Formats: sequence, structure tokens, C-alpha cells
Amino acid sequence: MSGQLVPSSPISLTGASNPWEIKRILEAALLTSQEPLPLSELKKLFNGELSAEVLRRLLEELRQDWDGKGIELVSIAGGWRFHARPEMQEFLDRLNPQKPPRYSRAVLETLSIIAYRQPVTRGDIEEIRGVAVSGSVLKALESRGWITTVGHRDVPGRPALYATTLNFLNDLNLRSIEELPSLEELGSLIEPEGAMEVTSGQAPAAPANSTGSGPPLLQASQVSEVPQVSEQPDAQSS
Repeated sequence: MSGQLVPSSPISLTGASNPWEIKRILEAALLTSQEPLPLSELKKLFNGELSAEVLRRLLEELRQDWDGKGIELVSIAGGWRFHARPEMQEFLDRLNPQKPPRYSRAVLETLSIIAYRQPVTRGDIEEIRGVAVSGSVLKALESRGWITTVGHRDVPGRPALYATTLNFLNDLNLRSIEELPSLEELGSLIEPEGAMEVTSGQAPAAPANSTGSGPPLLQASQVSEVPQVSEQPDAQSS
């Protein structure tokens, strides 16, 4: 896994090793990894001599060790990782200003339907939204790595079934789809007027793990206030 720190010779947990040393190793691995590390990967640091239960307990202690600091240790769908606390983001942006990706209501509504009703077909999405779904909207979400095809419905035409991905959960700092906010909460965070639609195949870059400040989709400020590009039905719609 990219950026992961793994000792060339796994440390034996016999003799002088103690919980403090183990947490120090975990801390080093997590701080230098660019991706979340699941327990299965962290066990490799110790040649598999630590059980998942022990590792989980020590990770919880490490999380507490970082309480009150600008960086926190979190457990998400992809594993464990450090990232900056949300209140630190405005200061970090002064070093590396980034414009957050902006999404139209069409993109947010399509993603929300997939997230809450998955797996769904394009036809399901159109039935719920009441309008045709632009193929470029689905392509943009696929390019971003937030949705993927997980199969086909066994009906004439065998339309593709869409569902959210592990990357979607990681970007939103969630452990599972059950942690998504309620539909009422999501609706309250979307601007009442339409916005420019992110529909190109080149989706905006995902925020860096080390400075993630929370769910990128659920921030109302990321919906721009320019007129919305109208959706045109494609030639084919499942």
C-alpha cells in the first residue's frame, strides 16, 4: 500500500516490547501512510503476533493520546488514519488554498438516491427524481470513485445496478453506509437554487487524507450559485 511504513524485519513482541512501543510503531505507520490502514495491514507490522482485539484496544488508546491536538486518529471504512480536525482546515488552506468541488442539485440528488437506495438502476433514479438522468452525471460520479456498477438487474435490457464505493465512505469519513446522515439533514444542506453541474468525465480531485475536514459532499458551501445546466435525456436510458 502506497506510503505505508512496514519494518524490513517485523518486531517481535517478546521481551522488551510493551504497549507504549507498540503504539509508537502504530503511530509512525499511520502518520506516514497516505491511505487508511485496516487491521489486517497493521498486523503485518508485528508479524501477525498481535490479535485484532489487542490492536483495536491500543488504537483506541492512541486515539485518546491525540485528544485536544490539531490532528485526530479516526476509524473509517478503509481502516485507521490520521487527519486534521475540521477546525484546522481554514488555517491549512492558507498554506495550500484549494477551491472545494462544486456540485449541482442534479449531482447531489443522484448520488443521494444511490447512497440511500442502493443498488439502483438509472431507471430507478429517474423514477425517483422525476427527470431523465444525464449520462455525464453518472460518469462524473464514477470518475470521482464514489459509485460503481455492482451488477445488472435480471429484467429485459439488464440495466446496470449502481452502488457507492469504499472510496465514497473514506472521503466522507464514515465507517459504513449506516452512518450517513438522515435524508432530512442532507436536504437542509443543499442550496435552494440550482448550481453549475459537475458533469465532465474529469471529476475534481479528492481532498488529501491528511487534511480532510469532513464530508465533502455534505457542505452547502460547495454548491455554487450560477444557473444550472439543464439535463437532456440521453438516447438510451435504463
